[in-house]
Amino acid sequence: MSVTTNEQRKIFDENGWVVVPGLLDSDELARYGAAVDRGVAARSADDPRALEERSRYEQSFRQCINLWEDHPEVRPLTFHPRVGQAAAELLGVPVLRIWHDQALYKEPGGRETDPHHDQPYWPLAETNTITAWIAFDGADLETGCLGFVPGSHRFGVKAFANIFTDRGFDLERGPEARGVAPCFSPVTAGDVSFHHGLTIHLATPNRTARTRRVHTVIYFADGTTRKQSRQQHPCVDRARIAPGAPVRSDVTPIAWPRPAGDLPAPPALPDPPIPGWPGSRKPVFG
Repeated sequence: MSVTTNEQRKIFDENGWVVVPGLLDSDELARYGAAVDRGVAARSADDPRALEERSRYEQSFRQCINLWEDHPEVRPLTFHPRVGQAAAELLGVPVLRIWHDQALYKEPGGRETDPHHDQPYWPLAETNTITAWIAFDGADLETGCLGFVPGSHRFGVKAFANIFTDRGFDLERGPEARGVAPCFSPVTAGDVSFHHGLTIHLATPNRTARTRRVHTVIYFADGTTRKQSRQQHPCVDRARIAPGAPVRSDVTPIAWPRPAGDLPAPPALPDPPIPGWPGSRKPVFG
């Protein structure tokens, strides 16, 4: 039985994003939200810096990658069957693997997330990729909801928008958005927002006194191969995936479909630890 509607699949195909309401119930939100909170606290334990002391990128959010590996209570969320099935239906593929999960916690006073699209950050030759964005408390214009440039997944934009040290795409004067204004997309608790890996998106600042608590899961179609390039990424480097080879390993296990209650065993932790990844209590950039 489908968990998405024909209309939702049409919207995703045309616009590059869609919100699917009610995929998580209140008990799941409370349980998984608390688990991700603990994961973020543990990963941030060695970073005492105040918000204003961090880089521009780090002022947008605290980023903790692949919590499913070293925080078992997060694993059922990352491999949540309804979320994975919805992603597969929207992308129109029979089998999805996880690229990685990540908590993106935008603290009070956190700055905007600069305009970018995700695909150029990943050394994947094919572009059958999709992200599920789960805001445990919902998200609006005041707390840091996402905005999307409609149809931008079909613009053919291949440029790398460097939001790590720069401001990303210029949506007003740059050519990437083709003059199309972003549409902001508030969500309520239990909704899951999905966007294509090529969809240009951004997020508003957090102007409130509470943290915007978000967990995301990035999926890609099984059979996707590593780019023929020198681009590095832990998701393929940890498993020594060669350029041109299918990206298949215990770092990127099948996310959907899986038998009910079946969760993958985590791979060996990176040695030495990679900042922001399992086994590390250092931020991604710091």
